[in-house]
Amino acid sequence: MKALYEGLFIFPETLSEEDLDQAIDAVKTELEKLEGSLESSTRLGKRSFARPMKKKKAGIYAIIMFRMDGLKIPAFKHRLKLATNVFRAQFVKKEESEIAQEA
Repeated sequence: MKALYEGLFIFPETLSEEDLDQAIDAVKTELEKLEGSLESSTRLGKRSFARPMKKKKAGIYAIIMFRMDGLKIPAFKHRLKLATNVFRAQFVKKEESEIAQEA
């Protein structure tokens, strides 16, 4: 059964708007390859890091809600590292009761 996940994605700060669109589309493509589906995406904009990571001082943040079989999350993380412009990604499984409360 597919569960709902909230993903925090950090993209390189050097991406233009057009490149960011392509990077988010690449994430969606990887989701679809693993039989997942994109629910929504929200751009949070450029934010500075608390401390430099890999010699970078900032990144472009986005929250992407998606549905996917939990067993495919490790494969999704691996594909993101290889095939996309994602600097970092973190996922949290959302419970259906949490979603109702947020609405």
